[in-house]
Amino acid sequence: MLSQVVELIESKRRFAITSHIRPDGDSLGSSLGLYWLLRALEKDVEVIMRDAVPHAYQQLPGAKQVRVTPGVDQSYDAVFVIECSDISRPGLIDLDKHLVVNIDHHSTTALFGTINWIDSTASAVGEMIYNLCKATGVRVTKEIAECVYTALITDTGSFHYSNTTERTFKVASELVRTGVRPAKTAEAVFASYPWSRIQLMGAVLSTARRDSTGRVAVMRQTAEMQQSTGAADEDADGFVNYPLTVGEVEAVALLKECAPETYRTSLRSKGDVNVARVAEKFGGGGHRNAAGCTLKGTWDEAEQEIVSLLREAVDRANGLKDTTEDASHSSETESVI
Repeated sequence: MLSQVVELIESKRRFAITSHIRPDGDSLGSSLGLYWLLRALEKDVEVIMRDAVPHAYQQLPGAKQVRVTPGVDQSYDAVFVIECSDISRPGLIDLDKHLVVNIDHHSTTALFGTINWIDSTASAVGEMIYNLCKATGVRVTKEIAECVYTALITDTGSFHYSNTTERTFKVASELVRTGVRPAKTAEAVFASYPWSRIQLMGAVLSTARRDSTGRVAVMRQTAEMQQSTGAADEDADGFVNYPLTVGEVEAVALLKECAPETYRTSLRSKGDVNVARVAEKFGGGGHRNAAGCTLKGTWDEAEQEIVSLLREAVDRANGLKDTTEDASHSSETESVI
């Protein structure tokens, strides 16, 4: 809970902050926002990650201070774990030997921390870090604002995903008043990729196909595609969303080959199609419209299995749509990862 987090911060001195492997805009923006918050309180704090900061986020204030390490190799009063579904997601050795504060906005997150602050109504963890500033009395500085704003625009898809709320815009408005330049931040995040992204995108989109209903799409990203284009993992960010721009497509799966017959799979959907439930069948999770999991088997076996389950999810949503439309507007807001 928030009150427990505030009490811990007030009573302790030395902290580490980490997030999941292959960090993204919300995980890094929120981690660095929390870093500057704790610095403002004169705490001893550092951000540690297993993987390096992707190019798109290297302009964030404090990004150069992120320490890449395979494990938690120093002593801390507590380690803040940002936007992770379970304690293994940061990929850090000996993390479980420390007092862990679990901060996330995914409703499917395991309660693995000594303290667990989960707010599934927040559009991003960045929104929660903003609330933490208010709760601790820390003024939102330009450094905090730039980090939190990056978290917001990446996890809301520049404010057009279903997790965007009135509160999200209120927070963004205050961040802009603090000194954030939206166009400059958006350019750094969304318009600074290398040419290898274009080459990889072409290869991945060439594999796109739909099922017989036309409502489910699937794409492949082979290891050879990434190797031949020289693309980094983060260069594929957002590819899974492209088929959703087709009007009749309601669910998409992108299978990324990470080992022989093993695929890191991103799932996206529209409206009431719940892909989190599909991901949970494979030990994954996420939100209603954005989730992830790992699939095993041959390419064809993995595709057939996930397409079948997505088709069932689409059918289920369409069958309930007419009777749940009013209820869906008042239900708990879910966010996109």
